[in-house]
Amino acid sequence: MCWGASPRNEVLVNAPATLEQSARTAREVFGWDDLLPGQAEAIDAVVSGRDTLVVFPTGAGKSAVYQIAGCELGGVTVVISPLLALQRDQIDSIDRAPDAPAAVALNSRTSARAKRDAWAAIEGGDAVYAFLAPEQLANSEVFDRLARADVRLVVVDEAHCVSAWGHDFRPDYARIGDAVEALGRPPVLALTATASAPVRDDIVSSLGMRDPHLEVRGMDRPEIHMSVRRHEHDDHKRRAVIADVQDAGGPALLYVATRKETDAYADELAAVGLRAAAYHGAMAQKRRDEVHGAWSAGELDVVVATSAFGMGVDKSDVRLVVHADVTESLDSYAQEIGRAARDGRPARAILHYRAEDFSLRSFFAGGHSKRADVAGVWDELRRSKTPLRAKDIAAASGRSTRAIGRVLNQLVACELAESGPDGVSARTKASAGDAVAAVRDRDEAEERIRASRIEIMRGYAETTHCRRRALLEYFGVDTPAQCGSCDRCDAGAVAPAPIETEAPDAAAADADGIRIDSTVHHGEFGTGTVMGVEEDRLTVFFPEHGYKVLARAAFETGVLGLDEAA
Repeated sequence: MCWGASPRNEVLVNAPATLEQSARTAREVFGWDDLLPGQAEAIDAVVSGRDTLVVFPTGAGKSAVYQIAGCELGGVTVVISPLLALQRDQIDSIDRAPDAPAAVALNSRTSARAKRDAWAAIEGGDAVYAFLAPEQLANSEVFDRLARADVRLVVVDEAHCVSAWGHDFRPDYARIGDAVEALGRPPVLALTATASAPVRDDIVSSLGMRDPHLEVRGMDRPEIHMSVRRHEHDDHKRRAVIADVQDAGGPALLYVATRKETDAYADELAAVGLRAAAYHGAMAQKRRDEVHGAWSAGELDVVVATSAFGMGVDKSDVRLVVHADVTESLDSYAQEIGRAARDGRPARAILHYRAEDFSLRSFFAGGHSKRADVAGVWDELRRSKTPLRAKDIAAASGRSTRAIGRVLNQLVACELAESGPDGVSARTKASAGDAVAAVRDRDEAEERIRASRIEIMRGYAETTHCRRRALLEYFGVDTPAQCGSCDRCDAGAVAPAPIETEAPDAAAADADGIRIDSTVHHGEFGTGTVMGVEEDRLTVFFPEHGYKVLARAAFETGVLGLDEAA
């Protein structure tokens, strides 16, 4: 049974969640023997009515947080999830539980009969998990019926999609905060496997989270050995990639930058006797489902994929993750290598690259809104007496809904427009030229962010220090100088830690007040957050300029200053 469940219209009084109560729910309702570190704390925060951001690695039990909390809260838990396959897996998991309440889906592939049954369960007042894609919030019928339901928790899965600095941004995620307000402002639970400090801040801001509880656990995955191999020629790189996958020692994932390369590598791997399949976002949904199913069932040795094969991938025995190309950020890289070793056994993550690959990644990461799109959307907003949605403007203009959605988000971010549950409306009488200029400035700021994130990725690839340390410091985690489980440590390239301290950088930081997450001010770049601390340099994130590597000597010249109050 769910301890917090109550009939509709009955006043619900929730006792504070306790470890004992949550453990009992986990055991008797879901059939889990134990709660993992951080789960009980996050559940307690949610059930107490507090907005909560959970950053757990893949396999660390993010889903259990909303499942138990939703059960204890009763009413309806709305789960906003970006992938239909991920929704299906979550519903199947809940259905397999011994005594869990019903879980239903409201998405584009739900049959008419299944939708009727789903709405009957939701509107009947049962404790229900309602799964939907963020795009469904733009459906007026879906939204209006949810607004009349007893929604007590809104869950945003894969919450990095909310962030413009995240690695899988989708325009409809930007309006989830408006939807939460229109639903009566129930607690918001945001879940993600990887989120650096700037991404976490952007998630909180975009969702309108209020004084959120932050639960960050298990970013370090010592069971995954990390290495990087640089190549001068593409044919040398390809041979090395193929050889690594052949030597995987179990199921393997191979990530590439383009759709064309998924097919090329899959064919090469099949030619050497491996059961290989390609996967990318442009494939037909049926084929994507087939590949996902074959992979989960152990019928494939390797999947060759773009980043589209990431969220929702749930296989515990992946022994190797190979990247044939650099990713656009360490956020992406950490999430993708985190698909390995979910069973806790040793696994490897290998990055192959050429110096010119970073330029290629910059090319693919770029992109500005078209001037005609911005001007056209702005003119539509100014003329309209009612709020407009992306799909309405797209249908009238013949432009893509995704492109229009991005422009609307940019106009809101520039404070030229405001977003609400019924759509977006103009808040000024600025000219189309002014709107274009404002969005262009915003695009340029985003481009600086993207470029800086790629440079941080380059720093990871070319570091002379411990590779795990370079990765974890990006996420604000203090680490020892050596991990003993990366190629740099294996080669003895990392200087041993001084005898007097186990964490030399932390001690050095204490000496002058500079540490990870410190707030600093730069004469040109403004206020930023320290992301990495080395003996002679700092890595700082500036919201308008991205990541910058700065000499510590900048403090002596007055260019850089520490915020003493931070």
